[in-house]
Amino acid sequence: MALRVGIQTPVVVQTPGARARWESAGGPEELRQLVEAADMLGYHHLTCSEHLIVPETEAARRGVAYWDPLATLSWVAALTRRIRLATNVVVLGYHHPAALAKRYGTLDRLSGGRLILGVGVGTLRAEFELLGADFDDRGRRADDALRALRASWGRSVAEYEGTHYRFGPAAIEPHGMQDRLPIWVGGRTMRSLRRAVELGDGWVPFALEASEVTRMLAHYDLPEDFAVVLTTRPLDPKGDPEATLGVLAELEAAGATGVHATFIHHSVEDYLEQLDALASLAPFAAAS
Repeated sequence: MALRVGIQTPVVVQTPGARARWESAGGPEELRQLVEAADMLGYHHLTCSEHLIVPETEAARRGVAYWDPLATLSWVAALTRRIRLATNVVVLGYHHPAALAKRYGTLDRLSGGRLILGVGVGTLRAEFELLGADFDDRGRRADDALRALRASWGRSVAEYEGTHYRFGPAAIEPHGMQDRLPIWVGGRTMRSLRRAVELGDGWVPFALEASEVTRMLAHYDLPEDFAVVLTTRPLDPKGDPEATLGVLAELEAAGATGVHATFIHHSVEDYLEQLDALASLAPFAAAS
């Protein structure tokens, strides 16, 4: 099977009801152990999400611990050699696309071309308002941002004129080293899937049943290399390898080409053992 297995990185995102208790005290040392192990074991990618500033009214529902993806993945790049670095997701409306091309282009170069840029339109109106960003027009703005990012990626001099963004000719140095940046579009609607097919290289849906994903994918004749990356429910490959393989097979049958793996774990040592156990269930985790 060709399913690519990455990890939804613990510690760097801590949402209520999903985080393990030990993560709240986790820091750089625990994160170093996790990412180095995932890299050594051959996992395809790891993730880091983005919320810039969580309104206090949303803290209980969404949590407050969101490590900055650019800073975090730059640090992780120096610790690893093979694993791909995926934002899941950067909110397009919070950034100018030329700034994304420069900042994440620098990360792509620092990591030797291992960046996967996961993007989304955002759902938290209060955060948009705190940042002075436009919430109501975020979908059309995101589409134009993706076109602008494509036009400026990997170029020392970039120029773009669209519906919401206009810039250049302007220098962007350093710039991304991958000829085509893999862009995975997050979301759970048909519009997000349309955006992914038309402007991206993959779709990363959330909070959808496998049957819903299959139904939605049936509306499109997907490109051959198009990624569909689903998040697993918490896996226990150490304690129940058969059930773990069953979950992965179910997601692959639903249309997934890759997964963000999550685990049942109670300590960093426990998490490391689960990583090792899943990697032993090749060919899933070893897929390139």
